[in-house]
Amino acid sequence: MFPMNMTRTRPFASLASRAGASVLAFVLLAISVKAESPSSLYKKGEDLEARQDYEAAYNSYLEAWHQKPKDVKYRTAAMRTRFFAGAVHVHKGQQLRDAGKLDEALAEFEKAAATDSGSFIASQEIQRTQTMIESAKNAAAAKGVAPRGFIQRKLEGASAEPIELAPISNQPITLKMTEDSKLVYETVGKLAGINVLFDADYASKRIHIELNAVTLGQALRLIALESKTFWRPVTPNAIFVASDTATKRKELEESVIKTFYLKNLSQTTELQDVVNTLRTLLDVSRLTPIPSLGAIVVRATPDQIALADKLINDLDKGRSEVVVDVAVMQVTRDRIRDLGVSLPTSVAVAIAPNFTGVVGGASTSNTSTLLTLDNIGKLKGSDFAVSIPSATATLLYSDSNTKVIQNPQIRAVDGQKATLKIGDRVPVATGSFQAGVTAGGGGVSPLVNTQFQYLDVGVNIDITPYVHGDRSVTLKISLDVSSVTGNVNIGGISQPIIGQRRLEHEIRLKEGEVNLLGGILEDVDIKSMSGYPGLSNVPILKYLFSEHHTEKHQNEIVFVLTPHIIRGPDVSEDNLKPLNVGTGSTIELQGIEPAAQAKVMRPTGNPSTALPTPGPAATQQTSPPATPVAERQAAVKTASPATLAAAVQSQGPVSPTASQPPLVPGPALLSFNPAQLTTTVGQTFAVDVVVSNAQNLASAPILLQYDPTKLQVMNVSNGGFLGQGQQVVALTQHDDPTTGTVRITVIRPPATGGASGQGTLLTLTFMAKSDGQAVLSIARAGLRNANDQLIPASGTPTEVEIKPSSTSPPAVGAKQ
Repeated sequence: MFPMNMTRTRPFASLASRAGASVLAFVLLAISVKAESPSSLYKKGEDLEARQDYEAAYNSYLEAWHQKPKDVKYRTAAMRTRFFAGAVHVHKGQQLRDAGKLDEALAEFEKAAATDSGSFIASQEIQRTQTMIESAKNAAAAKGVAPRGFIQRKLEGASAEPIELAPISNQPITLKMTEDSKLVYETVGKLAGINVLFDADYASKRIHIELNAVTLGQALRLIALESKTFWRPVTPNAIFVASDTATKRKELEESVIKTFYLKNLSQTTELQDVVNTLRTLLDVSRLTPIPSLGAIVVRATPDQIALADKLINDLDKGRSEVVVDVAVMQVTRDRIRDLGVSLPTSVAVAIAPNFTGVVGGASTSNTSTLLTLDNIGKLKGSDFAVSIPSATATLLYSDSNTKVIQNPQIRAVDGQKATLKIGDRVPVATGSFQAGVTAGGGGVSPLVNTQFQYLDVGVNIDITPYVHGDRSVTLKISLDVSSVTGNVNIGGISQPIIGQRRLEHEIRLKEGEVNLLGGILEDVDIKSMSGYPGLSNVPILKYLFSEHHTEKHQNEIVFVLTPHIIRGPDVSEDNLKPLNVGTGSTIELQGIEPAAQAKVMRPTGNPSTALPTPGPAATQQTSPPATPVAERQAAVKTASPATLAAAVQSQGPVSPTASQPPLVPGPALLSFNPAQLTTTVGQTFAVDVVVSNAQNLASAPILLQYDPTKLQVMNVSNGGFLGQGQQVVALTQHDDPTTGTVRITVIRPPATGGASGQGTLLTLTFMAKSDGQAVLSIARAGLRNANDQLIPASGTPTEVEIKPSSTSPPAVGAKQ
């Protein structure tokens, strides 16, 4: 039985040991995975903060606060370092953005906003970086096109939408005329497809105008300047022209009322500054400020309202804000050492008080130290008393350290003084007087009345920051660190002695730059020795016969300032753009192009089926054409010469569409003269475009196709056919050597009828660039009669043979 019991107890013992080991391992594992205590997290955060690892310090403080939310110490530490943790991400983002890494910079700014949700600078940088990223993405699409802004939306927010010109044709205008100003206006209107109305009192005069590839807005502005007139749109495709006088402008210019609400006013004077600016720069007299609402009501012309909107957007900006870290560090150390023996340096000998002697043969007792001449000879040794001072051995050493560190933070608005006072108010007597005669007339009262003034003793800081656009800050500082160092009795009144360290300074620092304003180091050494002459200088023995006293006082104080911008200047690119606002007597927006010219449309589909139709459209329309002009232009620029030629062959003669007016019977024929010619490389030659079977032809927009690798357009001139009746013909042309296309429009003056028959429509001059075969063809022709109806037309191409200059004869039929 005994062996059996032994065999059974072993498994139970093994099981118990295994269970104990498992429990021990579980406890150790629980201890290892247990979160750090709040106190250890706080100490860890202090160490990280001292290393200026603010992000990790903030996380440690925050975790300690979450574990013990009722402890104010943890909460204060987390709130204090939250700003610095967010500022670290802001600084990293600014560096990345300056390096061109916009996506990474945006991620850092978003981290800053997540860490410190109240960081205005983080929100501003996020918005600014997102705008830069969006601009970079749209740079290719927006290249060469002016962005639409407040200028194009002059009446945004008003009761009626603004009237903007929407011309049917956006082709550049080239025009040379010396005619009546009315005729010049009407010619330009015909080219752009807009109507021109004139004031009843308009006095026309003859002017000379030369326009070379200008837009409609530029052409109208130049004509108005030359003829001393002004115009304004009355419908999207009509303008009204009148003489440029103060009376006519006041009579015809529209008036708009708008209320502007300023969002960032902090003082009443700021509203008045904006009002004075508008009155002075825009010459607006009907303007009323509403201080209670922070608003301005303006009645002026649409251009003045648009400019007022621009100026208010430029001026109504939130002021920048700065947090300044102030560190006042003072370290004091005092060391005193006394070493040696203080021996007596004097001996006093005196008559003993119990002196006795014989006076006149009889023994007497003298209880005083007075002696007579008769008693001198009777003195003996017991009648004297000798006094020897005691000797003192001193072994003393004292060492004291005092460290005072004050680190306040001051948040201030740009241009506004911020004051911080930390310390006590100490009373100081400033004067005293007697109360005067008593009420009973018994005399002067002995009471004295003393006045006191309280002085601020401690750390007193006055800071006025000025934030600049390059993320630097100018600080105007007055720093005063004072303390009561003692007391002095003046006139029976104990007055405090105040030690003061004052600094007044004005400096400019970069954002986040640490600056040492002033360091004061005071070092005092005092050494003294007393002892017996000679023996005091003997080594080792000097400590037995002399006493040595040593004092060392060190006092160092340092002032450190670090500015942090938490709300920067919010200045956009629109705020920095200059504007042309007219002349000294007339306020108007200059450089505004019609709405249709500001739109950009990308070509879609097959470019070969979207060939442009130059010149004005068939009829006056109140809405944009179905196929935008910019889209058709882009299609031609992207199409190759072979594609354009294939498109011409597939389309054949131009025919009206369902939206165009009915065609006049009898197709016109366009051809080149000569039909074939030969030239050499480097020579110039002329080719006429001849029209036949034309009926009442008033305008001829034509698109010509040539080989840009072999030919170069030198000149386009009027052929004389549309000048029948001695009429002045307007000619516009635009050559695109990249696609080998020339857009030409020749047009008779309005209300002069059309030309019929056969003749030279225009003449083109080319220069041969390289040898080979080149083809000239008419890709599109939009001939129109005097009633603005489309005339069907067809064209025949011509071939040019170009030979090398050394072997080729002169061109057949070439016009040198």
